[in-house]
Amino acid sequence: MSAEASEGEPALRALVREAEVSLLECKVCFEKFSHEKDRRPRNLTCGHVICLGCVTALVQPRTRTLECPFCRKAGKSSETSDCLPLLQFLELLGPALRAPPSSGAGAAREPGDRAAKWVPGALTYSHSFGGWGTLINPTAMALCPRSGRVVIVHDGRKRVKVFDSDGICAHQFGEKGEAAQDVRYPLGVTVTSDGHVVITDAGDRSVKVFDFSGQNKLVIGGRFSLPWGVQTTPQKEIMVSDAGAGSLHLLVVNFQKGELRRAERLLAHLCNPRALAVSAITGAIAVTEHLLAQGPCPASTRVKVFSPGLQLLGQVDTFGLSLFIPSKIDATAVTFDHQGNVIVADTTSQAIVCLGKPEEFPVLKPIITQGLSYPVALTYTEDNSILVLDSGVHAVKVYKADCSL
Repeated sequence: MSAEASEGEPALRALVREAEVSLLECKVCFEKFSHEKDRRPRNLTCGHVICLGCVTALVQPRTRTLECPFCRKAGKSSETSDCLPLLQFLELLGPALRAPPSSGAGAAREPGDRAAKWVPGALTYSHSFGGWGTLINPTAMALCPRSGRVVIVHDGRKRVKVFDSDGICAHQFGEKGEAAQDVRYPLGVTVTSDGHVVITDAGDRSVKVFDFSGQNKLVIGGRFSLPWGVQTTPQKEIMVSDAGAGSLHLLVVNFQKGELRRAERLLAHLCNPRALAVSAITGAIAVTEHLLAQGPCPASTRVKVFSPGLQLLGQVDTFGLSLFIPSKIDATAVTFDHQGNVIVADTTSQAIVCLGKPEEFPVLKPIITQGLSYPVALTYTEDNSILVLDSGVHAVKVYKADCSL
């Protein structure tokens, strides 16, 4: 009986972790719900749930009204109420949430424990920009190769924000709306070498092209089930992952004329592909797959790397990683550094991890292990700094190479 219980422990821990992330934390401040006053879950009039602390912060002092940060429906602060199902769920899971991880070889470690045992890379925190209000639930980020400006898509009234090198918002565009040129729910963004901004919009399942001033040039619809990741190739073509169809697509666009010249499906039979990266050095393609839960096995992620000719060079999944570390990696973002190493954002350990080159998989060298909440995008700058889009705090965090190491 004890053997069966020990076999079920990883699945139970994964279930509790999924409940914590999906149900038991406020999606505004990403703090855990609890019975403490400011952390109590509160129902808004629209049905969304946030913590009492965020309700207090969002209330307009004069009118005593607040706008839901998700659906924008207005309501009165006096009309919010305790979310009793979540409070009862907290009581039910209380022992599991407080229980320390078991000490066996397969036990999961807390992020602090992992940071103590892994040697961080030569990157140190420099500064951050954005923050709640400036950015609202950001989903993706890209660097303009021509100007060095940072382009971020988020849930604001104008969906696209462009920041200069000092972290100041230079301009914004992409109205939230139902028109074809509007942006409904952006999931991915990339910037071409000549400054065109390409966005995947899950709201109408399209890919939209804007010039850098925000003028819409092209809408490519009717071809995708759920377009997610988007990247520019060294040949100035556009690559798009379709999470709904399990495929990878190549788009050849005349950006000046706003014309789609060619669309091609490169790969099929991928499993829920999302984040996407293309190496500027080798042309290699990295994609994260989000594997569905099967039986006792929880949902997990897999990173696949293909050559420019679409030959599989290497892959890393939770099972393979379990041979090296006693915990899974949940890869939400992927990029290449200037040496061609594959870098992923891991929300399980709240870290940025180097997997090495595809032929070396997996090297597993954590390079950022502290200060992150929920990283969803990352990119390298020309000076080898790394920008991390942390959706947990609605901000971009900048880490620079430590020349003293």
